[in-house]
Amino acid sequence: MDDIQELYHDTVMEHNRKPRNFRRLQKPSATADGFNPLCGDQITLDLTVHDNVITEVGFVGAGCAISSASASLMTEAINGKRIEEAQQLFEAFRVMLTRGVDIDYDIDLLGDLAALSGVTEFPVRIKCATLCWHALHSALNNTAGTATTE
Repeated sequence: MDDIQELYHDTVMEHNRKPRNFRRLQKPSATADGFNPLCGDQITLDLTVHDNVITEVGFVGAGCAISSASASLMTEAINGKRIEEAQQLFEAFRVMLTRGVDIDYDIDLLGDLAALSGVTEFPVRIKCATLCWHALHSALNNTAGTATTE
């Protein structure tokens, strides 16, 4: 197994076994639900935003290992970030997973999230990895309804 595949496997398994920030917040300032109709993954994402900074984040839901790991990694990455920074991460993550073969992605910006770059080898699982990000986008934009991967 090459290094990126090993990192991908180890990171996904660790965050699936012990998801970070797996909880509901008592008084979130934004909440969004997400649903992947392809496989049934679902998530509820809570955010507390103060002075344009995400000060607390939590999620609950049920899904595959990739969906859970992605949500766990995302919550770690956005906690303490300004809304604009979280939106930049959303875009960088999307580019990483949907890029063409010859397009680079910003590994420095993504940090630990880059471990999920291995998802690109399993195109049907990209929606699993991006579900929490769609919920984040909905929460940040106060979009009504359930965010989907469609």
